[in-house]
Amino acid sequence: MSEQKVYKPRQISGFPEWLPEYRAVELQWLDKIRGVFERYGFCSIETPSVEEIDALTAKGGETEKEIYTLTRLQADERDKDTSRLALHFDLTVPMARYVAQHFNDLVFPFKRYQIQKSWRGERPQKGRFREFYQCDIDVVNVDSLPLHFDAELPAVMFEAYQALDIPPVELHISNRKIIVGYLQGLGIKDIPFVTRELDKLDKIGIEKVTKILSESFQGDTSLAEKCLAIVQIQSADNSFADKVRGLGVMSELLELGLGELRFVMDNLKHLPKESVIANLGIIRGLDYYTGTVVEVRFKGKPMAIGGGGRYDDLAGSFISQKLPGIGMSIGLTRLFAMLLDEGYIKPGAKSPTQILVVLPDESRRPEAAATAHTLRQRGYNVELFHSDSKVKRQLSYAERKGIPYVWFPPFEDGKPHEVKNMANGEQIQADPSEWKVKEVLK
Repeated sequence: MSEQKVYKPRQISGFPEWLPEYRAVELQWLDKIRGVFERYGFCSIETPSVEEIDALTAKGGETEKEIYTLTRLQADERDKDTSRLALHFDLTVPMARYVAQHFNDLVFPFKRYQIQKSWRGERPQKGRFREFYQCDIDVVNVDSLPLHFDAELPAVMFEAYQALDIPPVELHISNRKIIVGYLQGLGIKDIPFVTRELDKLDKIGIEKVTKILSESFQGDTSLAEKCLAIVQIQSADNSFADKVRGLGVMSELLELGLGELRFVMDNLKHLPKESVIANLGIIRGLDYYTGTVVEVRFKGKPMAIGGGGRYDDLAGSFISQKLPGIGMSIGLTRLFAMLLDEGYIKPGAKSPTQILVVLPDESRRPEAAATAHTLRQRGYNVELFHSDSKVKRQLSYAERKGIPYVWFPPFEDGKPHEVKNMANGEQIQADPSEWKVKEVLK
């Protein structure tokens, strides 16, 4: 008889998985974020993991190279329909399709949150994943969307990060109208190209960006430096507006953007001091942003750990209605992995079990099972040990899994129940129908 071939398991690059004690923390994060979103009136939706390829590629762009298509390993002619499907690479396109498809059934402004995994076929590296959780919120309305949502959503995001008990974060906020209006005032023709290059400032540095822009302006370094001047303006108050005007460039769109950013800053004054920064270097590379743009960062760190912005008509590819909105996203997997690598995240419980019921021997399994049932009915998470092993082994099992209490049903007829606090070693008599945790806590 030939030996069965053994496949040696290995981690698939870009697809993270956690041990139970860290998955428990991740689940706590998801619950806390969900709680914050719902306190502000956002409702949950969940869309399929797949969308039609035509829907995902409706707006084009670099993301087309990262899309995972869906096919069977042994596909045949009958699989033509599924060959049009692919895993979604973010939650924005599915949301836009969802709103268009259910337009007549939704109440507007439509406030939705969506917590799901997405997939991108990019090269895995530190901080980049092929499969990852995103936590998105959006407000979408018909024809126009009140500006106060541009302040509400950053406030929601700030509160969500605070709920996670992680290092302090700050909101960096700008408005796309400011940079576009400023470049119009300078007479720049290819504004999308210039904004994309300016958005690389933190990645490649001011010298390289200046060189790239100068070359595109036929060697006009002075014009490149003027482009760079505005993205270096920051303030924790409304003084950014005077700094912009001091550059001597004017346009109607620029003034409109400055006014909108002042409104947002004024309506975020309730947040902790210096946790909101007007940062005109925040551009966000996605071209569909048309107004407020936001990045969330750890205090004093340049890397974005979340963000979003306002868009005029994201669902235009799916419906002949103007549906402006504003959306924000937390890249939860990237954030979680980063803090885990840095040793900031402490492990949670290895098991949700609160009480382990000891099995005295097989003859007493019915009574032990009834004890476990009684405790579960009272709201406790209870595990019945799987075999009539020695008590020492059962206690070792509870200790290794971090189970805080061990319950001893009677080992003989007429004897009482007892419960042991594994933290302090105290063991007392107890009734499974009446016992409460506080009785053994010191």
